[in-house]
This record gives sequence, structure tokens and C-alpha cells, in this order.
Amino acid sequence: MAQSISSQTNDLKKMSSRSSGIRIFKWTLLSPLVCLALFLLPVFILQLYFAFHSWTIYLSSWSAAEYVGIELFQEALQDKRFFWAVARSLLFASLSTIGCFVFGLILALLMYKPFRGHGFFYIVFILPMLTVPIVIAYTCDMLLYRAGPINGFLSTIFGTEMRFTWLSNPDFAIFTVVMLEIWNWTPFTFIILIAGLSSIPKEPLEAARILGANRLKIFMEIQLPLLRPVIFLALILRFLEAMAEFPKTWGLLQGGPGSATETIPIYLYLITWQFFDISKAAATSYVVMLIMIFVILFAIRILRKEKQSMDTLYSVRSSGS
Repeated sequence: MAQSISSQTNDLKKMSSRSSGIRIFKWTLLSPLVCLALFLLPVFILQLYFAFHSWTIYLSSWSAAEYVGIELFQEALQDKRFFWAVARSLLFASLSTIGCFVFGLILALLMYKPFRGHGFFYIVFILPMLTVPIVIAYTCDMLLYRAGPINGFLSTIFGTEMRFTWLSNPDFAIFTVVMLEIWNWTPFTFIILIAGLSSIPKEPLEAARILGANRLKIFMEIQLPLLRPVIFLALILRFLEAMAEFPKTWGLLQGGPGSATETIPIYLYLITWQFFDISKAAATSYVVMLIMIFVILFAIRILRKEKQSMDTLYSVRSSGS
């Protein structure tokens, strides 16, 4: 009797120490976020003040700004230039996300099994992600001009003089930046997808091989369904980051030629620091924030559904075994 009571007491102590450890771990992760939120809170409050008051740099103080209500939000929503910036951002983010996923998946399928020189190729493939974006912009500016090395290389391959305007053609400029974004951030999706492939259980793969399934069938019917949560995670994170891309686009084209590459970050930068329309920029940034909140909530909903489907799949497997 005494032994059972002491064992129960020890179990309760273990449970309480485990729960306290979990709480400490949670606060360790959350405390930097809380500190960052408290640090940025005055900035958000000041930005909200600007969004409802018509303030310019020519006024003597913030209190001299005139209260205009939601007029600035209406002006932002009626600005055709803003909607074109949103459309370009969506196009840029969608194309670059798809490109990063396709090339990242190909690299992950080639690299998830170890081979001689695996570490060397792994380092080579992640180097683009470690390159500073503004360095990529200035380097590509030298490589992509009409008489530059890229056109020279293409001229050698095709046997004819190539003078393609990669940067000055308004119909193609945004696709040039998309290609740079794909080169820069394919390693990100590569790392996520190779981690997902490495975590897939070996038993169903071995069973499929014994049954005579080829590599394509194994990939389509076993690996790809098990990778769905990882794929959605990589796509969502890459899309959100691409929507905020600024340094390469600004360093290479400054939103040009004309407004061909004027995405949301470029548009906000221009109206803030070149047109000095601080209040409109504040209101527009809140509109963009609301759009991104809806996108993030939609992404969280997708990830939850994928988690539930995977939990159901593993529960069925465990009950069947």
C-alpha cells in the first residue's frame, strides 16, 4: 500500500515537473515575440494615427494634422496604381513560388538519398539562399544588359547575335525578376522538401518495391500524398515571403521600366519616401496588412485540414496494424 502511494506521488511529481518544463519552454519561445510586439507597438499606434490624419512633412507637429476619418482608406482603395501593384505582386509571388517548388522538388528527389559528394552538392545548392539580395541585383544588372555575358552566351549557343532586353522591356522585366527570385529562393523549398522526403517511413516504400511498383508509381501514390502537408507549408511560406520581396526589385529596376515591376513594397516605398504622402502610405499599409491577414488565416486553415487528414491516415494505419 505504501509502495503504491509513493509510486503515485512520484508519478504526480514527474507530471508536474513535465508540465512546468513545457510552460518554461513555451515562455522561452514566446518572450522574444512579446518583447518585439511591445517594441513595435508605438510604431503601429503612430502609423494608425497617420492613417486617420492628413499629415505631411511640411506641418510643424503631428498634432497639427487634420482628422480625415476613413478618407485616406477610400483614396487607397480607389487608386488604380495600388490595384496594379497588388496584381503584379500576386503574379510575381505565384510564378516565383511555383518555380521554386518545381526546382526545389527536383533537387530534393535527386539529393534525399546519400551518395558520394552529397555534402558538396548540398552546399552548392543552398549557396544562392545565402547570397545578399542586393548583391544579386547589382550582379545581374551587369550580366543582363544588352551586350552582357548572358546575351553573349546565348549568341554562342544559337549561332546568332542575341540582344535581348532583359531589363528595359516592360513586358518582360517582371519575369526577369521572377527568374532571379527562383534562383535565390529555390534552396528554401529544397531544404523543406528534402526534410519531408527523409521523414517518410521506409516500410510502405519497401512494400511497394516488393509488389513491383516502379519509381514513378511509388512517388505518385506514396511519397507525394505523404508530402502534402510539407508541400503546402513550403508553398505558403514561399508565397508570403515573395509578396514582401523588395531589395532585388528595387536594386535592379526601382519599379521600372515605367511601373512594370512596381509591386506592393515598391509602391509603398515610392509614396512614402519619394512622394512623401505619409498618411496615404500608412492607410495603404493597413489595407495591405488586412489582405495578408486573410491570406495567412486561409493558409492556416489549409494546414489544419492537411494535419487532420494525416492524423486520420496514421490512425487508420495504426488501428489496421
